[in-house]
Amino acid sequence: MAMNESRPRLLDPHFVSKIAKLDLTARLVVEGFLTGLHRSPYHGFSVEFAEHRQYMPGDPLRHLDWKVLGKSDRKYIKQYEEETNLRASILVDTSASMGYGSHSISKLDYARQLAAALSYLMLRQHDAVGMFAFAAGRAEQIPPRSTMGHLRPLLLLLERLTPGGGTDFTASLHTLAERMTRRGLVVILSDLLDEPERIAQAIHHFRHHKHEVLVFHLLDPQEVSFEFSREAVYVDLETGERVTTRPQELRSDYRRRVGEWKDKLRQSCIEKRAEYVPLTTDQPYDRALLEYLSKRARLL
Repeated sequence: MAMNESRPRLLDPHFVSKIAKLDLTARLVVEGFLTGLHRSPYHGFSVEFAEHRQYMPGDPLRHLDWKVLGKSDRKYIKQYEEETNLRASILVDTSASMGYGSHSISKLDYARQLAAALSYLMLRQHDAVGMFAFAAGRAEQIPPRSTMGHLRPLLLLLERLTPGGGTDFTASLHTLAERMTRRGLVVILSDLLDEPERIAQAIHHFRHHKHEVLVFHLLDPQEVSFEFSREAVYVDLETGERVTTRPQELRSDYRRRVGEWKDKLRQSCIEKRAEYVPLTTDQPYDRALLEYLSKRARLL
């Protein structure tokens, strides 16, 4: 069942302005990240041609610009030149739990902005990127493309996503794994609020088809630290279950259980040969972008 979106909303000025904001945010995040990357020890990552520098003894000759050498008899090295391409699919969890946010941004908002930044970075490198938004009982897919014009449909999809429904990794991702006939990189953005065994099954399905898998585990800071200070009613956004308690009474036990759960998820990913990256929504996007480039460097 696909997520339906009426055409009038796509023409709504407010909606169009939100798309422009998401586009601008993605570009600012990526350009700022790459600027810092080029100035850091990580500049060896393949992140598209940026500039020349003078050849130094010991530099790999494969990076020598032979055209410049032929024209000027001077040796210059091409830095950060993109030589190969990757095919990637970004999977965004839109289940109801992704709508939670204890501060200015929800998990789904964080996932949307991270997905936009990843998409822009991938397209900037001439990689093909597609998207799959999923929750129990609904899904929408955009096949991978590698042109910069492909960014707009990806942003349109991201902007109209709303949280709703339960989390069912096995059912949601089983169909996608069967559709993906060409090997590539699968990037999962989710709070992973499902049984670790079921998540492992979904990852195994992709690995069985020879896909590489990069899992970004997105949580709100309060879901990790549980620093609430007063008695409150806690509501499960997917089941509606309610619990009234003083946070001080269960904080220690809660943190222990969350730690054990994350350890199980990490171990499941290791066993399925997938990358596991825990993130909270108060962290910059740089770490996620660097993890992607690191994974990409190992694949190409």
